[in-house]
Amino acid sequence: MNKKSRGNYFINFNYKIFIFFFILISLPTKILALENKILFKINNNIITTLDVLNEIQYLKLLNENFKNLEQGKIYKIAKNSTTRDIIKEDYLKKIFKKIELDEVFVEKFILDYFSKYNFNSIEDLEKFLIENNLKLAFMKKKITLQLMWNELILKKFSQNIKIDKNKIEKQISEKKLQQEFLISEIVFNIKSKDELQNKFNEIREEIKNNSFSNAALIHSISDTSINGGKLGWIKESSLSSEIKNVIKKTKIGEVTIPISIPGAFIILYKEDKRETLVELDIKKEIDKIVKRRTNEQLNQFSNIYYNKIKKNVNIYEF
Repeated sequence: MNKKSRGNYFINFNYKIFIFFFILISLPTKILALENKILFKINNNIITTLDVLNEIQYLKLLNENFKNLEQGKIYKIAKNSTTRDIIKEDYLKKIFKKIELDEVFVEKFILDYFSKYNFNSIEDLEKFLIENNLKLAFMKKKITLQLMWNELILKKFSQNIKIDKNKIEKQISEKKLQQEFLISEIVFNIKSKDELQNKFNEIREEIKNNSFSNAALIHSISDTSINGGKLGWIKESSLSSEIKNVIKKTKIGEVTIPISIPGAFIILYKEDKRETLVELDIKKEIDKIVKRRTNEQLNQFSNIYYNKIKKNVNIYEF
């Protein structure tokens, strides 16, 4: 088979996979069970249409905008999300004897995770999941993986966290008022800096044609991508000096230029700003800032470590 023929073969094959998948997501759940097919393989793990469809249902619950994306983008996001979980699970199995946590703790975490739905019990959540073609076991496994991965990152990198509490206290003490920004983020990777402008243009095009939330779902590697990249109201004292300077110069309703962070780049959307009185309880305020900056740095270490692991993973398309 010559190069041209091979190229046409793979184009036709990928097109058939896409059409097959498009048809599947339009079918009733009972039919889906009969049409489960292998899509790709990660090391020794087989990923099927059902795995990706479960991920799609899960992402729909977390972000209403997800279902409004083009089918091709929905599939790609769900596929990437499933891939991340499998790669993390494989690695965690090398570290821990079991991928398992206390069931009561996991159930409580899940209820908090879906707090916007105001469930009174795990039974109410389970009924809701069934109505949305998901099983509680799927959710428990997903949350367990997330928590155990976070535990691993904390153990590995807690000593690398760098936060100057004295500097934070000085900044707080000197200001009676401080600015807060309502912001969202897109965190992304590139193979080389030569790709930065093209990637930025691609993200801006998605924002222009649809929304920042959609762009975050498609392009962001941060856990916040699930909710459209939303970070909420962030105090200026919680931001690094570089990000604070950039966000202050950015107009409301606009996005920042890509800002370099450890292992990735970040784009921020400045939705609004306000001024608030600095809380009198300085210790409490410092603790909040330290917690946020710690989480921010741990997320960066998490992305770096995941990308390092992924380099040694074999992914085969069927």
